[in-house]
Amino acid sequence: MAISVGTNAPDFELTTIGADGPETVRLMNLLGDGNILLLFVPMAFTGGCTKEFCSVTSELSEYADLNAKVYGISGDNPFAQQNWKEKEGIEVTLLSDYEHEVAKAYGVAYKSFLPEKNLHMGGVPKRSAFIIDSAGIVQYSESNDNPGEMPNFEAIKARLKELG
Repeated sequence: MAISVGTNAPDFELTTIGADGPETVRLMNLLGDGNILLLFVPMAFTGGCTKEFCSVTSELSEYADLNAKVYGISGDNPFAQQNWKEKEGIEVTLLSDYEHEVAKAYGVAYKSFLPEKNLHMGGVPKRSAFIIDSAGIVQYSESNDNPGEMPNFEAIKARLKELG
């Protein structure tokens, strides 16, 4: 079960590829300057995940106007994520949860086999969204068992607007 609204967001250190190569991003270092929108997706280079992040990319200025920075998390290695970003024009900062530790900490890791998709998904993150405020408190929590179901971005934007 995904972590709930009102709880402290689990801290993490994940890798992204910056202008000068691999960089470590720590959640606690991001806090204090607006809200954080964390978007977990199952896998890079898949149709649903590409659609989601391309859509969010086209709305990054709207999220900035809502005082939010957006980060995407998948279990792919950071070099695969970087290739995906370049191929698809994704501008969301992607963070590599290669060991699936953050997905587990946030309660959004698939446990095992998904018969309806005929896929072994153990450890892979469910498509999920969390808003974390500047104090590190979860203000929105959504996790979808169906990997094809997108987060409710209208509800996310409404909550960001409430938070200011």
